[in-house]
Amino acid sequence: MAFKFEKLIVWQKSLDLSALVNEVAAKFPKEELYVLASQIKRAADSVSLNIAEGSTGQSTPEFKRFLGIALRSDVEVVVVFFWQKEEI
Repeated sequence: MAFKFEKLIVWQKSLDLSALVNEVAAKFPKEELYVLASQIKRAADSVSLNIAEGSTGQSTPEFKRFLGIALRSDVEVVVVFFWQKEEI
């Protein structure tokens, strides 16, 4: 049985984001491995998790709320990339 979120392009792209973040986080300096790398990985995973959770059996306003949470997690990923752009 397929879930509704599996058809959403934004959810599919969020999986690509998680894969990219894992690849880039592996290049973070050792002192950031357990702090910033962990944070960015959790934020990236949160994007797809919130899209999936919000799309399953939720009302439209509730789905929009989960999309907002996913967007804020995505912004968190971008900010960490900005912090680390000189390091990676």
